[in-house]
Amino acid sequence: MQQNQIENTSDRKGKVILLSLIAALGGFLFGYDSGVINGTVDALQIAFDSDAVGTGFNVASMLLGCMIGSFFAGTLADKFGRKPVLLVTAAAFIISAYGSGIAASSSEFVTYRMLGGFAVGSASIIAPAYIGEISPARYRGALISIQQLAIIVGLTSSFISNYTIASLAGGSTEILWLGFGAWQWMFWAEIIPASIFLLALFFIPESPRYLVAAGKEHIAEKVLGSLYTKLDVKAKVNEIRETVSKERKSTLRDLVSSITGKLHPIVVSGIGIAILQQFTGINVVLYYGSVLWQSAGFTEADALLTNVITGVVMVFGTILAIVIVDRVGRKPLLMIGGLGQAFMLAVMALVFGFAAEGDAGQLVLNPTEGRIALLAAMGYVAFFSFTWGPIMWVMLGEMFPNRFRGAALAVCGLAQWGSNFLVTMTFPLLLSSIGLGFSYGIYAFFGIVAYYFVKYFIIETKGRTLEEMSLDYAEK
Repeated sequence: MQQNQIENTSDRKGKVILLSLIAALGGFLFGYDSGVINGTVDALQIAFDSDAVGTGFNVASMLLGCMIGSFFAGTLADKFGRKPVLLVTAAAFIISAYGSGIAASSSEFVTYRMLGGFAVGSASIIAPAYIGEISPARYRGALISIQQLAIIVGLTSSFISNYTIASLAGGSTEILWLGFGAWQWMFWAEIIPASIFLLALFFIPESPRYLVAAGKEHIAEKVLGSLYTKLDVKAKVNEIRETVSKERKSTLRDLVSSITGKLHPIVVSGIGIAILQQFTGINVVLYYGSVLWQSAGFTEADALLTNVITGVVMVFGTILAIVIVDRVGRKPLLMIGGLGQAFMLAVMALVFGFAAEGDAGQLVLNPTEGRIALLAAMGYVAFFSFTWGPIMWVMLGEMFPNRFRGAALAVCGLAQWGSNFLVTMTFPLLLSSIGLGFSYGIYAFFGIVAYYFVKYFIIETKGRTLEEMSLDYAEK
């Protein structure tokens, strides 16, 4: 058997980590682009004179682009390579950041945000897939988790940037430099890391698995030789060839079993965890954190500072995931996260549900209620950050067999971003109709659903090579 050969050789760990970090810059921009909207909601509402539905669409419009990007990214990466698609993604981040800030109308803003969403969706699929394809199985989970850490660092960086810019201007709606508003500079700040990402991508090699699938085996041997020492690269290329022989022909039809006529169970599992990651409401905190805390009586400055604290908690939670994911396993962490998030959300639902109502229907939390709500929110974010946040991406990056990985990633990405769009669009309506208490009760319910779904439908992938999982699948 040759499947474990690469696990019994030495690898140039430093180079593998460096390449993973460069790819994970896409995750950083994913997080930044997702989080920057948080501090601009009020300013956008004023700038474009939008109501609750319009504001929800302005915020959620990026997610339509995410759905498109994630759906086509796998197919494009299979056809043109991981590296070219990442280069286009980096350019799209730059154009979107500039355009979102310069937009003079809601429709123009939505167009640029959808372009940014296309970049986010593409990065969410291709970056972890690339990392998974160059990494040894023994610490592949940790390296793919770097993608999630990068997302959270990017998210936190956007919160810090928003807080700093708003503080300098005296508010997100105020003028800052050169006659432009603070909210515009919040978007333009993203151009710097996006440009770094674009330049760094020119120095990474193509994925060896793509090269084999594309018939460029000689180049694949060189790439493998540069990443691993004492490896029989020809034998490894032969092993990869066996598992990717049908990969270039992968279509959505491949996801349906020829025997049962139904979606393969592993695809159903992937779609399930992609949807449930969103239905526990994480992006309500990430996209609407400022609005949420202002609805609970916080000032704009305090709400933006709370976002920064949220980001810091997410960073440490994700670091914990990187440390333990290859020791504890994927399935136990997802089960712990489902219950932990459900409990914290239930506490928030109770606090907000019984809070007093002040002027204009705004909630008023007394000091004790405020502390409980804040601690529960941070607890919820912590549970998400070391479980469902990174582990979902780890699972999607490694759980599918090579022969239909691209198609499976496209469908799961579409499900993930579609769910994100649904949650993001409906939150302003839930907030204005049933209030924060009942809203968080709904998200808590899905935390329980997530626990049982993982318990009964998810198979552990810890410590197994991508080729082993593909071969196991082929034998069934």
